Amino acid sequence: MTYTLNSGIKGTVPLSPEQIKTWMECYKNNNKFVTEIGQEFFGLNPGLVADFKVHNKYSSYQETLMPVQAPSASNLNQQLSSAYKKSELLIKVECKCGASYLTNSPLKRTKWYCSECNEIVFLDMKKGLIETPKGQAHYMTNKYFVERDSSSAKEITS
Repeated sequence: MTYTLNSGIKGTVPLSPEQIKTWMECYKNNNKFVTEIGQEFFGLNPGLVADFKVHNKYSSYQETLMPVQAPSASNLNQQLSSAYKKSELLIKVECKCGASYLTNSPLKRTKWYCSECNEIVFLDMKKGLIETPKGQAHYMTNKYFVERDSSSAKEITS
């Protein structure tokens, strides 16, 4: 399903047919929609949704939203989780508070907040992608001054 919030922000979330039915009921009754996708929870307030589109087998998004097959609920959850994570970027955060960790972001970002101390960390575009145990990641830090001029910055791609 692809949705647009009243603020203009667009999002896409892979939903099973059962989750789509639940979303439609929540939208009709203006109830908050919360569901589990893989091992993550996803919530959406229908009052903040300007419009949405549910994709079907004729949709151009069919490759991203893997077809639901009947095997088992755990297999379905793994399929949905992997479809949801495909678009995420890996980020390595090193903060001056001493925190150092890997995290995922569905969007390209130039700043992030440290999960330990809530300080802002910035993307170091000069350092580029760094090697981590989980693969290549974008490096974000506040340990030193990071050039934030977007005109000289390289395009970040996943």
